[in-house]
Amino acid sequence: MKISFSPPYVDADVEQEVIDALRSGWITTGPKVKALEDEVCNYVGVEAALGVNSATSGMMLALHWFGITRGDEVIIPAYTYAATALAVMHIGAKPIMVDVNEDFNISIEKIEAAITEKTKAIIPVDFSGWPCDYDSINELVNKESVKNKFIAKGENQKKLGRILVMSDAAHSFGAVYKNIRTGILADITVFSFHAVKNLTTAEGGAICLSLPTAFNNLAIYKTLRLWSLNGQTKDAFTKSKAAGGGWKYDIVYPGFKMNLPDVCAAIGLAQIRKYDKLLSERKRVFDFYDESFKNQPWAWLPPYQKNNFSSSYHLYPLRIKNITEEKRDLIIEKITATGVAVNVHFIPLPMLSVFKNAGYNIEDYPSTYKNYAAEISLPIYPQLSIKECNFIVQSVIESVNEVIIL
Repeated sequence: MKISFSPPYVDADVEQEVIDALRSGWITTGPKVKALEDEVCNYVGVEAALGVNSATSGMMLALHWFGITRGDEVIIPAYTYAATALAVMHIGAKPIMVDVNEDFNISIEKIEAAITEKTKAIIPVDFSGWPCDYDSINELVNKESVKNKFIAKGENQKKLGRILVMSDAAHSFGAVYKNIRTGILADITVFSFHAVKNLTTAEGGAICLSLPTAFNNLAIYKTLRLWSLNGQTKDAFTKSKAAGGGWKYDIVYPGFKMNLPDVCAAIGLAQIRKYDKLLSERKRVFDFYDESFKNQPWAWLPPYQKNNFSSSYHLYPLRIKNITEEKRDLIIEKITATGVAVNVHFIPLPMLSVFKNAGYNIEDYPSTYKNYAAEISLPIYPQLSIKECNFIVQSVIESVNEVIIL
């Protein structure tokens, strides 16, 4: 049996929505992007959400809006995908990496220890769809001792008067923290709609704005939208619908090209309309794994539910107790040989050449390395049948037991 790791969910509704976009004669940013933005706002409960061509672009755009630039520092977890750090680097700032907890998410204590007068933002990452401790992070940035360190540069930083909290929620669309869905828990939240994500537009993402009342989130949405389209006063769709001199436009800001096209938004539009169903199917697979592995003495199960918290079930990051990285890799080889595709999330940033060469050292992040060395991500998506889930479980159990006995 061959089982893929994370194929996209494409059904007749997705196909029809894409065909509709193609036949409309309009495939770049237009009505379907706006419809998807509205659906995201309704689902999350946020005032404004901007569709962008990737979560990386979204994070760059948001940090740039806040005035972060060369000489500034942004705190991120060492255990995340490279995009979290690269977004910071691309706007000229320095990523300050800190260690994570056993639940894979950023350590509040490590954040506090890393804050300096150069710190302008914190980017918590909802690893595998499990939400970070946002109350503690928001309390931290509002502590007088922390606010006193903050040196504001520019209008937006002065208005906020503290460190910005921007959630990298690439994994957590649909996750719940204290009965609140992710997307409204930080000042700014950035979702990814990449091909392997729970909700996909093939490539894409969304910036959700939930800044304090001193800010006008709808006005910021309009600013970011303008900046995402090269700073052009009229997008192509508006120009195409205008009569007479409607073609005229101006460039009022040296912006970027970060817009989401309609043909991509169409995929996400069909999916978000049935997202609760898709989420419940992911939970079905997650629960099956938990029930299957809970009595295995070597199994270290991932966090996914407690009281009023729940995951988005984006990944099933199984960890093997008391295993070395080398033996973990051998287990993966054996699982793969059975036809089951698995993965590892992620190679920690300090182990990647770009960051090693910049002076980051994995030995400074012991919890990050411990999680990574033991982790194997199993397939989890709505299309998986019980028969396939059983095959995956048997493949994992047999492969682990073979390596442990060796």
